[in-house]
Amino acid sequence: MQRVILISGILAVLGTPGIQAAAQSPLKIGYINSQVIIAEDPAATAAQEQFQREMVPFESELRGLETDIADLIARYQAQEITLTANARRTRQDEILQKQQAYQERMGQIEAEAARRQQELIQPIMERINSIIQDIRSEGSYTFIFDVAGGGLIAADESFDLTSEVMERLAAGGQ
Repeated sequence: MQRVILISGILAVLGTPGIQAAAQSPLKIGYINSQVIIAEDPAATAAQEQFQREMVPFESELRGLETDIADLIARYQAQEITLTANARRTRQDEILQKQQAYQERMGQIEAEAARRQQELIQPIMERINSIIQDIRSEGSYTFIFDVAGGGLIAADESFDLTSEVMERLAAGGQ
């Protein structure tokens, strides 16, 4: 009895026009490799180069702070035997404060770097996603996966749309 009800329910759902149309249209799947697209897109390469140039002063600043800390530690170790207990604690506190300041500054720089990288790459990703969406729509693809995302284990290479995305990017596609 339960089987009859279940089968009747399934047949009723399949009889619904929207479900029938979706069930009748073929499942079409494609995939891209976003790492290849980004690596070969001139705009993405330019954005990465700009980001690296902008990070040079921050890297120099951090290296300077690291050198300061290393110098403090070296001086402390060289003089440790001759220092009084109070002087040792003072120097140790000074080193700890420098290390904490370094960690705080590094966190600030990392946050700024992440914000700036997102700022530079977002328009590029929007353009790439728009092209992928156009390809999906024009080609009637049900799904387009990204092999760089790790969800795709194996696929027929004839479903690879990476070159089509790259061609449209090169043509200035939107």
